[in-house]
Amino acid sequence: MQNQFEHALPNPQGYFGEYGGSFIPPELQRVMDDITKSYHAIRQDPSFIAELTRLYQHYVGRPSPIFHAENLSKAYGCEIYLKREDLNHTGAHKINHCLGEVLLAKKMGKSKVIAETGAGQHGVALATAAALLGLECDIHMGEVDIAKEHPNVVKMRILGANVIPATHGRKTLKEAVDSAFEAYMADPHSQLYAIGSVVGPHPFPMMVRDFQSIIGIEARQQFQEMTGELPDHLVACIGGGSNAMGLFSAFLEDQAVAMHGCEPAGRSLEQVGEHAATLTKGEPGTMHGFHSYMLKDEQGEPQQVYSVASGLDYPSVGPQHAYLKDLGRVQYGVVSDQEAIDAFFELSRLEGIIPAIESAHAVAHAIKLAKQGLNGRILINLSGRGDKDIDFVIEQYGKQYGIAELI
Repeated sequence: MQNQFEHALPNPQGYFGEYGGSFIPPELQRVMDDITKSYHAIRQDPSFIAELTRLYQHYVGRPSPIFHAENLSKAYGCEIYLKREDLNHTGAHKINHCLGEVLLAKKMGKSKVIAETGAGQHGVALATAAALLGLECDIHMGEVDIAKEHPNVVKMRILGANVIPATHGRKTLKEAVDSAFEAYMADPHSQLYAIGSVVGPHPFPMMVRDFQSIIGIEARQQFQEMTGELPDHLVACIGGGSNAMGLFSAFLEDQAVAMHGCEPAGRSLEQVGEHAATLTKGEPGTMHGFHSYMLKDEQGEPQQVYSVASGLDYPSVGPQHAYLKDLGRVQYGVVSDQEAIDAFFELSRLEGIIPAIESAHAVAHAIKLAKQGLNGRILINLSGRGDKDIDFVIEQYGKQYGIAELI
């Protein structure tokens, strides 16, 4: 099987083409250089790889299965398969990199891990890994998302994490990142900022991609064992882009495999502040310590963004995605709130699988591609389950689907 830590990019300075890098204060850069050095050491350490592999298998429940969604396939005339990251312990792909980051923090002698979270899946996964491995954990989360994703907030607190509200701006994911960065810069020595996606200064876009690439490595082998061939198309949702890079990374050299990322079109793709379609509507820019595509306001600052999916409303995107867009290797499309919610119910009622709203964007995009006449086998990365979303969905959309009156 392919080594999940072997990738050609980024270069030693952390660039994927012109994107990536590290744009942070000199004092913090010295800390980041230490993290980079430590990460390069552990990725070659057989004991670290053995421990991570053991936890993936016996704690997370890897490998996650691939499921042939026959009912969905019949409905849309296209063979659709799901990589079931929703079945992982903690309910999403986030546990893959959180275990790696907390193991790294422990080996570096850190006493605490801190992070941002939007939908709460990264926060729950990091709190879980911190509890398992004996580190303190602070999670920064926007006040809007705290209210919206209440089940995950409860889980984080049960696991012993401190949930710290971000109270400025729109009080969502971007503001949670701001808050976490501020806390990290106040004490970068005793704590590790466990960034929750393939974003941030080098080495995090590389490191999170590497830990998540177990998804693609498994999927490639599993799909060949199931069908005798590789999938024709891969589909994954894009916020920061970790679940997508996890799947795409193992197939980048397979030119016959088309790749599709889908961003949130929100309530309106044409109205500023009503979407988070960075690769579709943005331009190159620098924020949160890295250079990538970015949604900018008139002053060149990060634009207000929105998505029904709390884990997707971020005004930038992982630098490797920006690089793959420019290369044309991945096609990036958009899915509206309503399309995502329609897919949420479609998958629930056709296959008995309730997806995270983030993952429902990927399901919706696959359905859209099938309706457009796409041929061949589609593999969707079902990045998370929808336990965290059901109260919000019923409150906001229940009447539309004839179930609110029963609650």
